[in-house]
Amino acid sequence: MKKIHTLVYEHSSNGETILIIGDKNHPEVKGIMGWCVNSKVYAIDKAEEAEEFRAEKNEKICIVSQTTFNLNKFEQLVEIIRKKRYDINVINTICNATRERQEEAESLARTSDCMIVIGSMTSSNTRKLYEICLNTCANTYYIQTINDLEGDFPREVHSVGITAGASTPHKLIEEVQTNVRSKF
Repeated sequence: MKKIHTLVYEHSSNGETILIIGDKNHPEVKGIMGWCVNSKVYAIDKAEEAEEFRAEKNEKICIVSQTTFNLNKFEQLVEIIRKKRYDINVINTICNATRERQEEAESLARTSDCMIVIGSMTSSNTRKLYEICLNTCANTYYIQTINDLEGDFPREVHSVGITAGASTPHKLIEEVQTNVRSKF
């Protein structure tokens, strides 16, 4: 049993409502929901959903996260819930490797004129890397293959940051790096 499954099982067994911050349609979130017993369970991933969330006055709420969720967005959504003065227990269940990759991508995006995010369009963690980079560097591209990288970079681009989803093949990352270097 994964750590997050144990957590939601124990907290829901104690009658706490489980609030999962993550994509309710993602297989991981559906799996987490399956470990909730004897309590209500909700999944949210947008500020509007956090604003609309309502709980009973004496209801205890345990907040966890999809392991690949954007850390900054998780913190923002928790803050919206926290302002409602509910009795909450927040457990950050974002995977350490995911969190580190997101922090590194954001740092790289801050110092780059352009960012390239490599990975599958269906990958949750790659999409989140793209969102993080795009929020920091407006000149961010999301590519799946080397063929998605067309043309030269604009003259004002002097530094290009490259990041990739966890399951992106190393060979593809190397191809993109070689291609980018050849354009400068």
